[in-house]
Amino acid sequence: MTLLFEELDYQKTPLGEISLRRRADPRLEGLIIYEVLLGEEFLMSSLFTDAEIQLSTLGLVALEKAGHKNDLDIVVGGLGLGYTALAALRSPLVRTLRVIDVMQPVIDWHKKGLVPLGKELSSDPRCRLVHADFFAVATATEGFDDSDPNKLVHAVFLDIDHSPSHWLNPENSTFYTKESLRSMIKKIHPGGLFGLWSNDPPDTDFTALLESIFKSVETHVVSFTNPYTNGESSNTVYLAQVETNN
Repeated sequence: MTLLFEELDYQKTPLGEISLRRRADPRLEGLIIYEVLLGEEFLMSSLFTDAEIQLSTLGLVALEKAGHKNDLDIVVGGLGLGYTALAALRSPLVRTLRVIDVMQPVIDWHKKGLVPLGKELSSDPRCRLVHADFFAVATATEGFDDSDPNKLVHAVFLDIDHSPSHWLNPENSTFYTKESLRSMIKKIHPGGLFGLWSNDPPDTDFTALLESIFKSVETHVVSFTNPYTNGESSNTVYLAQVETNN
């Protein structure tokens, strides 16, 4: 009997009820798809991962061009199904990866191997999955590494909210301000990088905000095939380079 639908986990969290499900899509010849939902809201699907992967891929290319070519310490905000994190780990330039997620169940899915990339992420000695509020950590006085509060990182790749103006939690909105972004910048090496995934087209207001704080800003529209529309869809990746003397 072919699997059509299975709920792999369901948990109540402070942000609402989160679930992980696996289903076979008959429209796609039975392709197995993993999906994460918060209440009735879709957070992520294993069918659409191109831009999440490109967040790390494009970011690491930009770091290398900026002269950061080895022993990179990377932070990923938001674990999801692990695609951004694993794309970073597949680079030999990366020395450490710290993935911060506010949802303990999401971390547990990876450690238990309930999601396709979970075992590979959990078993990599460079990778640490941290249960914490990324936004609180990013804007705190101390750095990202609790064992070395003064340690700087080379890049922060963020994939939590739907966009800079469409938040998973309304409280996240305070991060997308000059004050909060400047607090985060203090934790990044000069010439390092802040990268952000967005489900929406490039936002001119947010780009202008980044340009007022960072040395340079790029927006990349990542297009990918959408089998449900028989056409293309797209996401946006923002890359903002920190001043060489911040």
